[in-house]
Amino acid sequence: MKNWSVDENYLKKSPKKYQLWQLEQQISYGLDPGERIDRHELIASWSQIQGRLDPKRRDFLKFLLWS
Repeated sequence: MKNWSVDENYLKKSPKKYQLWQLEQQISYGLDPGERIDRHELIASWSQIQGRLDPKRRDFLKFLLWS
């Protein structure tokens, strides 16, 4: 995933914020071929990112994670 509008070096100064931003970007805009989202990382970060996701995508992920 490439994001041209964000200074990732600045975000990397705060590792937790960078991790949340990156996870949100992967969910919203897709992954590179062969790349996967770690299920445990997603579950651990869920409460912090769920409000920033598209409602239909959020509901689908909830279904996949906690069906």
